[in-house]
Amino acid sequence: MAVRLQGRRDAANHLRLLRDMHGKTPTSTRPRRPWTVYPFGTVAIRSELSGFSSAQARHALAGLPRCDYEVVIKPLRYRRFPHLAALCEFEDRRILLQVPIPFHAFKEPVIFAAHRKRGQGMRFAWVSETVHFRGRRDVLRFLYCHEWMHWYLHEVLGKPSAAETACDRFALRNFRRRVVTSDDADEALVRRTRLLVARG
Repeated sequence: MAVRLQGRRDAANHLRLLRDMHGKTPTSTRPRRPWTVYPFGTVAIRSELSGFSSAQARHALAGLPRCDYEVVIKPLRYRRFPHLAALCEFEDRRILLQVPIPFHAFKEPVIFAAHRKRGQGMRFAWVSETVHFRGRRDVLRFLYCHEWMHWYLHEVLGKPSAAETACDRFALRNFRRRVVTSDDADEALVRRTRLLVARG
């Protein structure tokens, strides 16, 4: 549900709502889209994947946090091996999820943390986990969690959205859970901050 804020009073109410939900004032006091109130009702989900209806897509994504972007599912016709592919299109207000066609179970490493190496220069050691994607549902839920996190950072928290490691960490920890909320996203961000502070 989208509500257009009218004047300073509504803007203040919007910030109060976000502060109540997240326990703090958002980083940006001027959200990119100040008329958007979170959470939302029904998410518009559309499948363009042959043999996989929009109703099946909605069922596959059930229990995951909502957003006010349209979610579109398309086929990914790969050349050699199936892999993950998705995009959060801010200007078009759309999340695009692609399912490998033909589909075969596959594994893919997911980077969820980076540790800075000692010594001079900006050198990092990447921490990853290999994930086994057994079916289309696994792929859709992982991709949606990842792209939703980009949306959440951009639209709700007003932070830079290019945080691939944080998005992968959130998706990795939550895509197989039955119910996921914005609290889980906040926890992923809090743990990232603690890791950076601990390592200086």
